[in-house]
Amino acid sequence: MASDRNIVWHDASVSKEEQQERNGHKSFVLWFTGLSGSGKSTLANALTRKLFENDKKVYVLDGDNIRHGLNKDLGFNDDDRKENIRRIGEVAKLFVDAGHVVSTAFISPFREDRDTVRELLGESEFLEVYVKCNLDTCEQRDPKGLYKKARKGEIPNFTGIDSPYEEPENPEIVVESDSQNVEESVEQLLRELKKRDLI
Repeated sequence: MASDRNIVWHDASVSKEEQQERNGHKSFVLWFTGLSGSGKSTLANALTRKLFENDKKVYVLDGDNIRHGLNKDLGFNDDDRKENIRRIGEVAKLFVDAGHVVSTAFISPFREDRDTVRELLGESEFLEVYVKCNLDTCEQRDPKGLYKKARKGEIPNFTGIDSPYEEPENPEIVVESDSQNVEESVEQLLRELKKRDLI
């Protein structure tokens, strides 16, 4: 492996600020976090569709999709989960540099890991969106049948069952997905982004 002192950051010929000016909006990360089944991917995609229809440069980084490619070498122990989030943070930062609004949908159970990603980005470029949904509702939904398998012991280290989920302490946005529908949640998110002058 090359020594760090032989690696030099190369500034892009087109700056982040130029990208934002061309696009007509700020670039930032909406970091959707919450239990499996809380609705992170559904909300991230619904919001992204709405932003796209309003001519915003957007992309969704989804947990399962990333594990099909970039992070397919990682498992679900604590160290691999940490590395999973670290890599996603770096990819999200590249999208922000390219002037995009990037929505990430990851359980990301540990506060420390989410804070590490926050530190990669500039002020107002990281918005933690806590998709708050009680465990009972998530289990009832169980869209992928994962809770059922976890309860049978077929999936070890499953967040919310035998591995902890650390709730965000000061998220920028809280969406209560067990008490409002997708449309209401998307409207809430859009209002918040406009209030913060991001779109």
